[in-house]
Amino acid sequence: MERNGLIACLPVLVLIVLVMITRRMVESMFVASLLAAILAYGSDFINGYIQMLYAALSNESFQLLLIVACAFGGMITLLEKSGAMFGFQKKMVRLCTGPRKTMVLTWLLGGIVFIDDYLNALAVSVSMKSLSDYYRIPREHLAYTVNCMGACVCVLIPISSWSAFAIGSLGDYGLGAGDYYRAIPYMFYPFCAIVISLLLACRKFPLLGSMKKAYQRVENGGPLLDEGQPVEEIGDVPEEVKKKASIWNFLIPMVCLFAGVLLFDNNIVAGILLALASMLVLYCVKGRMKITVFTDHFVNGVTGMVPLLLAVMLGFAMQDAVADMGFNEFVLSLCSENILPQILPAVIFLLVGLAAFLAASFWMLIVITFPIFIPLAQVMGIDPSLIIAAVMSGVAMGSQACIYSDAIFMVASGTGVSNGNQFRSIIPYIGIGVVAATVLFLIAGFLQ
Repeated sequence: MERNGLIACLPVLVLIVLVMITRRMVESMFVASLLAAILAYGSDFINGYIQMLYAALSNESFQLLLIVACAFGGMITLLEKSGAMFGFQKKMVRLCTGPRKTMVLTWLLGGIVFIDDYLNALAVSVSMKSLSDYYRIPREHLAYTVNCMGACVCVLIPISSWSAFAIGSLGDYGLGAGDYYRAIPYMFYPFCAIVISLLLACRKFPLLGSMKKAYQRVENGGPLLDEGQPVEEIGDVPEEVKKKASIWNFLIPMVCLFAGVLLFDNNIVAGILLALASMLVLYCVKGRMKITVFTDHFVNGVTGMVPLLLAVMLGFAMQDAVADMGFNEFVLSLCSENILPQILPAVIFLLVGLAAFLAASFWMLIVITFPIFIPLAQVMGIDPSLIIAAVMSGVAMGSQACIYSDAIFMVASGTGVSNGNQFRSIIPYIGIGVVAATVLFLIAGFLQ
């Protein structure tokens, strides 16, 4: 098991290296997933790889991602072609009078849309993309802010989909919602990440690495996206569409989206269907575009999601192979019962974060880690709330950082920033957040 778990790291490391070198996600993901099949199945890797693809296609999480990404791809295109985004931008530029206010508003919207990380990533990026483009803000900064305010916010709000799942998983240990509430103040990584994001939005935090290069690129007259990634500017909307542009054509579908999610028990697909129905009425029944044009734009938007979805499918396939080799158990086994109780929360945070980062496993890690660490904490006399906080902090960090996580894929579909560019831009800030959170977990552990 130990040898297999160590070998299971190789496909993920190969993926990261290839993406950094080639900046091509689909090709890198194919090579990494094929390597995972070879390592997992040996000489029978061809049949194994086919079974990996079948398993990915039958995965409920992938099926949800498929529906959400396709629908949002179509919605984004419809919002752009109908002039709805332009109408929203015309009104919001009066409120967002500069780049800093625009990014702070993006940060605030990320905190408001806390129900689900998919909804957060896509709704906020769609809402703020045209405004950030208007003020010549690199898309990498928009992507970082949206990414940061996804899982990090969801784990802190006790009525989000993430926290609801975690609370439900605590019942087997005599714990419940109250213990989760007490854990929230100890969720150091989400707090650190959110504060860093706000400071960067206010330009009170230094630009680092690829983020600094992105700002230099734009300031020198370069594109809002990195070279080779075309961005359709809001100004590309035809003049006749601009004249009829209305903020309501944007706001009403967004309200329907949120209402559908809330009314149907946090079901984002229901919200999407309600939003699309409202767009059909607003754009076609009112004569803004013909039904054939409406469907053409929707299909074009869905088509643009194909590379993203192909990479997602290969990612799910690789994830299953890595899990079959015992990667998660290998990482978690590094924490033995001989560890000092005072440093256990910090170690759990780092181990869970590492497992989530490398294996793109988030909710499943909650299921795997609670049975290991909560009983261990109870035996050691450690407050279970601190352990819950460490696990949720690690999961949130992994979701934000993993180059092939569903969160990064969703942000990519909403902002147009590729997974590799996101990873290069956010990793320095994630590293700072991890160091700060580790120190705080150590302090909390010794204070106990």
